[in-house]
Amino acid sequence: MQAIEITAFGGPDVLRPAERPVPVAGAGEVLLRVSASGVNRPDVLQRKGHYAPPPGTSDIPGLEVAGVIEAGDAAALAAAGLALGQRVCALVAGGGYAQWCVAPIAQCLPVPAGLTDVQAASLPETFFTVWSNVFDRGRLQAGEVLLVQGGSSGIGVAAIQLARAFGATVIVTAGSAEKCSACLALGAHHAIDYRSQDFSAEVLRLTNGRGADVVLDMVAGDYVAREVACLAEDGRLVIIAVQGGTAASLDAGLVLRRRLTITGSTLRARPVAFKAGIARALQARVWPLLAAGAVVPVVHSVFPAAQAGEAHALMESNQHVGKIVLTWNP
Repeated sequence: MQAIEITAFGGPDVLRPAERPVPVAGAGEVLLRVSASGVNRPDVLQRKGHYAPPPGTSDIPGLEVAGVIEAGDAAALAAAGLALGQRVCALVAGGGYAQWCVAPIAQCLPVPAGLTDVQAASLPETFFTVWSNVFDRGRLQAGEVLLVQGGSSGIGVAAIQLARAFGATVIVTAGSAEKCSACLALGAHHAIDYRSQDFSAEVLRLTNGRGADVVLDMVAGDYVAREVACLAEDGRLVIIAVQGGTAASLDAGLVLRRRLTITGSTLRARPVAFKAGIARALQARVWPLLAAGAVVPVVHSVFPAAQAGEAHALMESNQHVGKIVLTWNP
């Protein structure tokens, strides 16, 4: 099969097409014939040598795919409500940049009605991440205020739509007026240009001094202190990436006085059983919204898989709004 390899750690040019053996599905797994593969920030980190695959996982990058179930235990598939030949999208721990990919059955979801495989491939990594962190760890409730750092990212556009769909007020930050406008068009109630505005002060102004109930942070670093300063009483800060660095200082007194929670998570190395729980929640509560068009995939660009390097260059330029997807020839 054709796959995209990381030939050495470095820039986008180290991604090269290569021939690899077709993987074999084990117990509880399926073999997917891949038509589209999502591109995510962790893929970039892996390419640079900063995010190694979990032990036993393929060294081929790629955490989400869409395609057709070609092989697998029919009884296990039936128990999961799936079948051979069905179009699905799947969250994987690696191996997604390839024409064939093995995925745990429990991490496969049917392609929502009306969606293309390209759209479906843009869903798993971001929707699993947002559900796990905003709704499970962050405990966002209807009527609360969510602040999303990086609202125009793949994670951001999913968080905007899901939080709005479940009755929250959504404030986002983005790096330009154009990106702020795109976030507002997707349903954000307020958008802050972090290059020209102090997001912490703006959140307090927009909430009449109350602050945000939940902050979804992909930056960390010096953002943490400002996020703590604009959290409401009993607020929750959820850190899912550290693009601004791992070191942070903050006013611990505010944490005490406002009874704040600071938490975070990574998803890739979590066990299948944990991810299966997220999959069940998504299928029950989010997939109907996708099928109804109340939540829509946001795909900025599509590249042939052989141009994975160009896709990574676009991601690193931060010029995109939403997801970047690779496609494979039949």
